[in-house]
Amino acid sequence: MGVTEFEDPRLTAIGLLAEVWEGLISKTAPVLARAGLSKIDFETLIRLARSPQQSLRMSDLAAQTNLSTSGVTRVVDRLEREGLVERRACRTDRRASFAHLTEAGADRLREVVPQHLADIETWFTGLLPEPQLREFLSTLRLIRDVVRPCATAGVDEFERRHV
Repeated sequence: MGVTEFEDPRLTAIGLLAEVWEGLISKTAPVLARAGLSKIDFETLIRLARSPQQSLRMSDLAAQTNLSTSGVTRVVDRLEREGLVERRACRTDRRASFAHLTEAGADRLREVVPQHLADIETWFTGLLPEPQLREFLSTLRLIRDVVRPCATAGVDEFERRHV
């Protein structure tokens, strides 16, 4: 019997990617939960921490996290109540606001990131030799830029204005 349409390597590729993602989430989520953070809370905080001036326009944060504008508003509202994020008005556009990482937010990240990195090293990056990891990251960026072109929304624009 020959290869069937169910044995197509494209199905294998997407299946493996989904299995790896779910496995990594199950291995890394406990450290986030112990710090009182959901996956989206952590993603929001780390994106702010890694952004210029630790701030992003709310619309760019929504695009980067793949949340709707109302979804990112709810996440920022919750993080703001906890003192981890604050909203700042845009000086040039009254309709826009920025989410800004507070010192308390940075402190929460400092608590969680060392163990999170250790988990990433154990379950992901540490499994790959350096050349293979570099190539893998390049491949992931290539795919990400096609399927989620807004994943770096606001960052490129900031860098163009301030470089």
